Amino acid sequence: MAVQKLFRLLFAQLVLLLLFLDLTNAWGLYMRFYRRTCPRAEFIVHRTVYQYVSRDPTLAAPLLRMHFHDCFVRGCDGSVLLQSTKNNQAEKDAIPNQTLRGFNVIDAIKSAIERECPGVVSCADILALAARDAVLMIGGPFWAVPTGRRDGRVSIASEALTQLPSPFANITELKQNFAAKGLNVKDLAVLSGGHTIGIGHCFIISNRLYNFTGRGDTDPSLDPIYAAQLKKKCKPGGSTKTIVEMDPGSFVSFDEDYYTTVAKRRGLFQSDAALLDDFETSTYVRLQSLTGGLTFARDFSASMVKLGYVGILTGKQGEIRKHCGCVNKW
Repeated sequence: MAVQKLFRLLFAQLVLLLLFLDLTNAWGLYMRFYRRTCPRAEFIVHRTVYQYVSRDPTLAAPLLRMHFHDCFVRGCDGSVLLQSTKNNQAEKDAIPNQTLRGFNVIDAIKSAIERECPGVVSCADILALAARDAVLMIGGPFWAVPTGRRDGRVSIASEALTQLPSPFANITELKQNFAAKGLNVKDLAVLSGGHTIGIGHCFIISNRLYNFTGRGDTDPSLDPIYAAQLKKKCKPGGSTKTIVEMDPGSFVSFDEDYYTTVAKRRGLFQSDAALLDDFETSTYVRLQSLTGGLTFARDFSASMVKLGYVGILTGKQGEIRKHCGCVNKW
């Protein structure tokens, strides 16, 4: 009987593995896609990310955010990396992306890979792998990153303005943003947990602190004690460069504290506070808060895998850019 149970367990695991492989094959992505054409590609990504993040752990959040912003506009095609030209303003220069950083890390990875395997590894794959490795290096979970994405050749700033979830969004708008990318309400609650790392800029929350309804008031959904703390750091009309931690006290540690913060009505952005305005998202917030993030790591891994499939280009679509900041010249 014990042998039969073991056999059934192994068989079930094999079926799950085959289903996963079928899924990746069906979408044109594969685990270790570059194993023959550039066998050290993933090692180079990991090594380079480690070199940067070990010196500056605050880079992990921007690398995760860059991948998220890339996938939400035209899919995970590396379009967020493209520079504007005299005839086109690219996503990179749209207002929501002007606070992105870490482009130097992606460029360093690309240069190292190009020296070893010219014209083989896409910038889109580099971005997806770098986000995973950066999160892993600051205590976050591991998730599988099938590769084989190709790079897009179009990047339009106005699309970033309309498609990226806004820090001012309410729960209805957030659910619509995520649904448009094939992500569900649970993915919204889970991926919002990425705000457990990183910083926010005071100018984004200025109205929330000082003029929420146009009458010189503070957002009533914000805990008044936390609001007072924020006002000490974020002065009215202060510098646009002034920053605050998204998850005070552990903004460079990937943990479940974000949910405890939101449950206490201390989410930095209106979009964080909005998670309490929906039954499903508020239930998830409170579950993770009360259980010490019992399922958060596993859930985050699953949602990041889903995010990595959004709008991908594969096969003969797009191109493999020689430089991540510009399209190839034919």
